Amino acid sequence: MELTKYNNLKIEDLEATARAFAETDEFIRLMTLYRCAIMEIETKLRVLDAEFSLQYDRNPFEHIESRLKKPVSIIEKMQRRGIPLTTRDMERELFDIAGIRVMCSFIEDIYKLSDLLVEQDDVLLVTRKDYIANPKPNGYRSLHMIVDIPIFLSEGKRHMKVEVQFRTIAMDFWASVEHKLKYKKSLKNPEEVTERLQRCAGILSQLDDEMESIRLKIDMEDENV
Repeated sequence: MELTKYNNLKIEDLEATARAFAETDEFIRLMTLYRCAIMEIETKLRVLDAEFSLQYDRNPFEHIESRLKKPVSIIEKMQRRGIPLTTRDMERELFDIAGIRVMCSFIEDIYKLSDLLVEQDDVLLVTRKDYIANPKPNGYRSLHMIVDIPIFLSEGKRHMKVEVQFRTIAMDFWASVEHKLKYKKSLKNPEEVTERLQRCAGILSQLDDEMESIRLKIDMEDENV
């Protein structure tokens, strides 16, 4: 499907375009492939979780969430970037259609788990952005990776891209609250809210560091027993 004149659509027309696009056979099939790619990554992470639990006597993550980008969000992003409205261009240009979020207790587990994932010979790291070591100006922290993963179909192998985000529980709490607050339209002093959110991000960063320090101390004491 290709719609060449969608650059200046109103929101209601954009939503109608998204619905029409989402009903095409090509779109439905492509989203099914993305679901399969999510399942592949989730399986790999759960296997690592089981092995990590045996080796270190703790689970590296608390839980996993997955999502497929909504059709209207896909269309909005393609429109914003001037990408032709085809499934081929959608797959080639957008790398965050399939997403997985992994919540960990400790920062060290984020790096260990992400390294173990991309060390597997059928997982190709496409991009890696470390917003933990280098937080965004608003205070956002997370480790983002785009990975290329093969899925095996009846007609053969197909490579798909999946975005994987790793966060501590504290990072996820901050990101969730910040996301809700930034869409409030009735804020009288948004600058004050932004400043306070940045302070909260700093406090939660210190909390993550302190929890990591406590864990290391306990581990050292266990080794000396």
